[in-house]
Amino acid sequence: MNGRSFAAFFILFTIATGLYIDQAFDWGQTATSVWAWSLYFALIVADPKHARISLVFCLAYASMGEYLMSDLWGLYDYREGHIPLFVPPGHALLYFLGVTIADKVPKQIVYAVPALLAPYLAYAIWTLVDTEALVWFTVFLAFLKWGPNKQLYTTMFVLALIMEIYGTSLGNWTWRPQVPHTFLTSTNPPATAGVFYCILDVMVIASTNFFRQRFVLKKQVAAT
Repeated sequence: MNGRSFAAFFILFTIATGLYIDQAFDWGQTATSVWAWSLYFALIVADPKHARISLVFCLAYASMGEYLMSDLWGLYDYREGHIPLFVPPGHALLYFLGVTIADKVPKQIVYAVPALLAPYLAYAIWTLVDTEALVWFTVFLAFLKWGPNKQLYTTMFVLALIMEIYGTSLGNWTWRPQVPHTFLTSTNPPATAGVFYCILDVMVIASTNFFRQRFVLKKQVAAT
């Protein structure tokens, strides 16, 4: 097992254990936050060539996204009423995990995931229990149609959905049944919650590529 594979395994362990500890013990949220931030900085130090820039951008966008979707939009509520400190680095850890394993999962996942989702979405929309799913599923299909990293998008979609199911079942956070300021309904969690990671992927990759071209490559050229 190489370093990145070990990191991926440890991230899985961290997310699974940290979410449980957060809601099981009075000290759980503090411990999970210290753990998540420690692992985040450890990844930056251990893998600076591949991870440092993208993890920094991921943390920044995830923090803004949490504030927008939870505090401002009110799509979901955390157990204690505020965004836990472990959440922003947790998004970055999940992103690192997805990037690490995306090229190792079968390529058929790109077609299998939307095909498996389609029957549920048809039922959810017909019964009006999750009408927002149609909106985000359409966005997801657009990523798979025109996005350059289809395997990563689909991998992140699945990882995020698994984490959402696990976190909501434990009670770490709860999605509201009515999408605020719209006529749309939602479930807890919505089946298409993973599409937000597709958006995060695009933003992180675009920002990382721009930074490297604008600053890193320019610095290398200047040095020569």
